[in-house]
Order: sequence, then C-alpha cells, then structure tokens
Amino acid sequence: MAQGTFKAVLLEEAEGKVKASVQQLDDARLPAGEVTIRVAYSTLNYKDGMVLAGIGRLVRDYPHVPGIDLAGTVEASDSPDFKVGDEVLCTGYRLGEIHWGGYAQRARLPAKWLVKLPQGLSTKHAMAIGTAGFTAMQCVLGLEKHGLTPDGGEVLVTGATGGVGSVAVAILAKLGYTVVGSTGKDSEHDYLRSLGAASIIDRKELSEPSKRPLASERWAGAVDTVGSHTLANVLAAMKYGSSVAACGLAQGNDLPTTVIPFILRGVNLLGIDSVMCPMPLRQEIWSRLVRDLPAEKLDAATKIVPLAQVIEEGAKILKGGVRGRIVVDVNA
Repeated sequence: MAQGTFKAVLLEEAEGKVKASVQQLDDARLPAGEVTIRVAYSTLNYKDGMVLAGIGRLVRDYPHVPGIDLAGTVEASDSPDFKVGDEVLCTGYRLGEIHWGGYAQRARLPAKWLVKLPQGLSTKHAMAIGTAGFTAMQCVLGLEKHGLTPDGGEVLVTGATGGVGSVAVAILAKLGYTVVGSTGKDSEHDYLRSLGAASIIDRKELSEPSKRPLASERWAGAVDTVGSHTLANVLAAMKYGSSVAACGLAQGNDLPTTVIPFILRGVNLLGIDSVMCPMPLRQEIWSRLVRDLPAEKLDAATKIVPLAQVIEEGAKILKGGVRGRIVVDVNA
C-alpha cells in the first residue's frame, strides 16, 4: 500500500450497469469520519453479492467501495473513544451501501459505528463471524429471550449451509440444542453434521406452497434465512408458544401465510435486523459470540480469498454456490 493510496474494489455505474474492478485510489477520496482504519480483513455476505451485482438499489451513489463488514487497526482518530493502534471492527450501519465499506485497504468511519475488537478475537476471526455470524447470534439471543431452552425439542435452521445458517447451527449445537438443518444439497449433509446438526431435512419439504394454515407441531424454535413459502411452512409447524427468528429472504420477500399460527398457537415471529442494532445489544452479541461460537467449527467453515477474488465469489453467493463463510484478505 503506497503512501497516500490504497487498493480497493470500486463499483462504477454506466448506462444502468454496475461494473466492479480493483483499483488504486487516493486517500483524498475517503469519505468523512472521525476514525481512519487500516483494514486487515472484510467478509462476504449475501448482501455483498447483491451490492457487487448492482441488485436491489442498495447503493444509490457511484463510484462506490462495497463491503458491509471490516476489521483492522486505527491509523488516525479525532475521537476520544479510539486511539491509534486500537483494533476495531464494524458491521451494519449500512456500511458498504451508503458509506464506503470494507473492500479496501483503508476506510474512514464515524466513531459511533465502531466496536473495539473483543478480547479473544483476532481481526481474521472477527470477519469469519462478520454480519452473518453476528446475525446468527442475534437470532439465538432473540429465541432465548422468548423462552427457548435446550430441552424444548427440535430447533430448525433453514438455509443451513449459508453464512448465517452455518453459524446458527454451530452455536445452537454447542448450547445443547437438537438442531435440524435444512438444505437442498445431499453433498452438504456431512458438513452440517460436522457443525453439530443432529439431522437434516430436505428444503423441498419446506419450500413448496403450503396447503394448510397449520401442520403438526414439531419445531420448538427456528432460525429462518429464506422467507416466502419456506417461512410460511415453518410457522405452520411451530409448537405452541414457540418463536421463529426471521433474518433473510433467499427464497423471496413475500410471506404467503395466515394469522392462524399466531392466534391459535401463540407463535412469535421475531424480526431480526443486524444493521441498526443498538450498541448495547451489539456489544452483548459480540461477547456471546466469543463465548458460544466454537472457534474450530468456524475455522472449518471458513475460506479466505484475496481482494480481487471477492468479485467472483459475490456472483457465486447469489446462486447458492458458497458454503459457510468467506473472509476477504484485502491486502492479498
């Protein structure tokens, strides 16, 4: 990284099409913020894939540096809360959408968005967790706060081989829950069992349009990353008084269901938003991740790629071609 310049993935828009390329940028182009960070690692989430492809108008102003997560070291600070040399991370706050993000060797951010790296985490490990792992832990916390306990019965995780799903399976299994992972890939059964899944259910059993508003009670809790018909079928099979933490829309953003599960079985649908999560809860989630996410299982589910390769991996994640977590080494 030359003095005064940094390498980054830059998105440019021309004639309604978005093109991504790795470029060398001048420090003067960095956005406003109190803290300048030498970025070590970022990560790849489903939303990153959408941003890289220009889908969903998540980004409105170009040129733009994507990457919704980052971790690194403070290089300069105008904030009393952070000093040069502090290791920090940032997830959420629409980083990589409305503000230049983590697919760069340098970033400048508002101090109020930053979390000091929790003791016991490296920058690489923090990005192996990233928004996906953070969201998974937020789902688990939500379910716990609504009464889920390990002796309650089976807990379903849909989209279980994805980033959120993989981490959710690993956390729930470590906490003693009987986890059922949903996937459409027979080749991934061993992977899910290695994370701690007790059994596997074919996603076809959940993804077709529901014929009944209620099914037999099965699930004590659920983490849903898929939405649409899958979420509708999950809701129909929840046990009385149980909860579903909904955090994704891989199948669609519609919800073709009825109020029956809510008013006859008292089912709770918990909306999980990690982007604007309040800082006290954010810090609680990171402390729980240090304690409850098995590091060896996370490592086994993580692949590290250089900055230039994230463009290719972004296309894959939109097609369901990415398993587990992708960490982006922005200096490779």
